[in-house]
Amino acid sequence: MMQVLRALPFILLAATLSGNTLAQERWITILHTNDMHATFQPREATWVRQTPRPMIGGFPRLQSLIDSIRNAENPVILLDAGDVMTGNPITDRVYKGAEGGALFEMMNMMRYAAWAPGNHDLDISQQNLLGLTKIAEFPTLSANLVNDSGEFPVGNRPYVVIERGGLRIGIIGVISEQLYGLVNQGNLTGLRVLPIETTLRKYVRELDGRTDLLIALTHQGAVEDSLLALRAPGVDIIIGGHSHTRLSRPWRVNGVLIVQAGSNTEYLGYLRVAVQDDRVTNYEGRLIPTWYKADIPPTTLTTLADSMKASIDAEYGEVIGRLEGDWVRKDAEQSAIGTYIAEAQRKAVMANVAFMNSHGIRKNQAAGPVTKKDLFEILPFRNLLVTFQLTGEQLRRVVAYYVARKSTIQIAGMSATWKKRPEGGVEVLEVLVEGRPVDPTRSYSCVASDYFIGEAERYLGMPVDRPIYLKATLFETVLADFKKESPVKPSVLYVIKESK
Repeated sequence: MMQVLRALPFILLAATLSGNTLAQERWITILHTNDMHATFQPREATWVRQTPRPMIGGFPRLQSLIDSIRNAENPVILLDAGDVMTGNPITDRVYKGAEGGALFEMMNMMRYAAWAPGNHDLDISQQNLLGLTKIAEFPTLSANLVNDSGEFPVGNRPYVVIERGGLRIGIIGVISEQLYGLVNQGNLTGLRVLPIETTLRKYVRELDGRTDLLIALTHQGAVEDSLLALRAPGVDIIIGGHSHTRLSRPWRVNGVLIVQAGSNTEYLGYLRVAVQDDRVTNYEGRLIPTWYKADIPPTTLTTLADSMKASIDAEYGEVIGRLEGDWVRKDAEQSAIGTYIAEAQRKAVMANVAFMNSHGIRKNQAAGPVTKKDLFEILPFRNLLVTFQLTGEQLRRVVAYYVARKSTIQIAGMSATWKKRPEGGVEVLEVLVEGRPVDPTRSYSCVASDYFIGEAERYLGMPVDRPIYLKATLFETVLADFKKESPVKPSVLYVIKESK
C-alpha cells in the first residue's frame, strides 16, 4: 500500500502530461474560394482607375499562391463553396465527357480537398453536374440536395472527414434553399432541397464526437450564413458563397467564424485557426488579391489553361461590333444594356413587349470593340426564348407590381406612368405599348427567356399561361442583333416613371 501511495504523484503527473499532450493547441490553414464562375484566365480589374488597368484572377495565379502557402505552412486544406460554372465559354467545352470539365481537372491540379456545388453548377443539366463530380478527384458535398427517393443524385454526399496535422476535420456541404428560384426549373426535375438548418443539425450530431473541427461549406449568402450561425450549434466555421461577399476579415457570429472570398478568382481566402479541446481558440483571416504576374512558372495546369484559352479565342475572339458608350447594369431600374437585350428579343419574334431579368445580365461592358466572348460573358446562360400573351389589363397589373415590389426586370416595348395613392399603394395612370395606350381587353404578344417564365410570379406578379418555347437562345438572338445593329449607341427607350 505504501508503495502505491508513493507512486501516486508520479501517476497523476503522467496522466496530466498525457492529457496536455492530447489537448495541445494545433494550427491549420484553410484556403478557400467561391463563385469562381469559370474565371480561369486573368481579366481587367475594372474598378481600378488607371490605364492600362491591372489584371487579376485566373487559375494559374491562384495555383501559384496556393503552392507558395503550402510551401510555407503545414497543414493546409483547400475548399470551394460553389458556382465554379457559368461565366466563360470554357463551360461549353466538353472535357472528359462533361461540359466545363477542364475547370475541375485544373481544380484537381490545385489539390482541392472538397467543394459544395452552387446553383450555377446546375445551369447545364443534372447529368452534366454528375459528369463534373466524376472528373473531380475531391468529394462533392451537398447534404440537403436529394432526389425524390432521398438519395444523393449528382455524385454528392453529405459530408467528409479529413485528417490533417493530427486534426479530424468534418466538412458538411449545403446548397441554397432558394434553388428553385435560381436555376431553370427544367434542370431540377426530381430534385428536392431539404431545410439547411435541420439538415446541418442532423449531421453535426453525427460528426461532433468524431471530429475536432466542424466546417459548414455553404452556398446561400453571407446574411443567411450569419443567421445559420445563430441556429446551428456545433459548427465552428462557415465557408460561404453565392452573395459574392468580400469579407476582408472573418465575421464572428455566436462564436462561429464566417468567411467568403468575393468572386471570379479575384481573391484567395486565407483562414488560419488554432484548435484545442474541440473548439477554435485563436484565428487570423484575410483575403489575398490574385494580381496577375507574368513570371508564373509553367505547370501542367498552365498548359491546360493555355490550350483552353487558345481554343476559346479562336471561336470567341471575333470582334462582332462596336459599343459607343458604356453598358452599366441596374437592378430595379431600366438600364441601357437591359433595354438593348430586351429589345433584341422583341424584334427577333416581332412581339409587342419583351422582358429580361436584370440579374441575368452578368457583367457591364465598356465602350469600344465588343467580341463574341464579351457578349457571352454578359449572357452566359443557355436560356431559350419563350413567347406568351398578356392582356392590356394584365400589363397594367405588371406595372403596378413592378413599382410596388421594385421588381428586378428590364422591359422593351412598354412605358408607363404612375402615382402614389393618398391611402397608400400605387395607381397606374397610363400604359403605352409601342407608343399607344393599351386596350385592357386586347391580348399583346410578349417574349422572355425560359428561366424568366419559370419565375414569372416573382418577376411579373402572375404566372404565364400557355407559353410557347422556341429553339432560339437568348445569347444567339442578341449576338445576331448586335452584329446587325453595330455600332450600338446605349440608350434607355422605355421608362416606367412616377408622375410629377
